Amino acid sequence: MPRGDKSKYTDKQKRKAEHIADSYEDRGVSEKEAKSRAWATVNKESGGGNKSGSGRADPTHVSSSRGGRAHKSGSYEQRSAAARKGWDTRRSRSSAGD
Repeated sequence: MPRGDKSKYTDKQKRKAEHIADSYEDRGVSEKEAKSRAWATVNKESGGGNKSGSGRADPTHVSSSRGGRAHKSGSYEQRSAAARKGWDTRRSRSSAGD
C-alpha cells in the first residue's frame, strides 16, 4: 500500500477527515495543509486505518473534545493557592542564591 493510500480507512473515518479538512479550509488553511492536519487528527483519535475485532478499544484514547471544559486540577481556590506557593518558593530560592 503506497503512502497516502486511504483504502484501509472506514467510511466514518473518511467522512470525519473531510469534515475536519473543510473546517480548517474555512479558517484559511491551504487545502493540502488542511487535509494533512485532518488525517493526522483521525489517526491520533482512532489509531489509523480500519482495525476490526472486538475489544480493540485503546484505553489511552485521547479525544479532540474536552466535553465543554478545559482540564483543570482542583477548584479555583486550590489552583490559586498552588500558584502563590510556587511563586513564594521561586522568590525564596532566587534570593537565597544572592
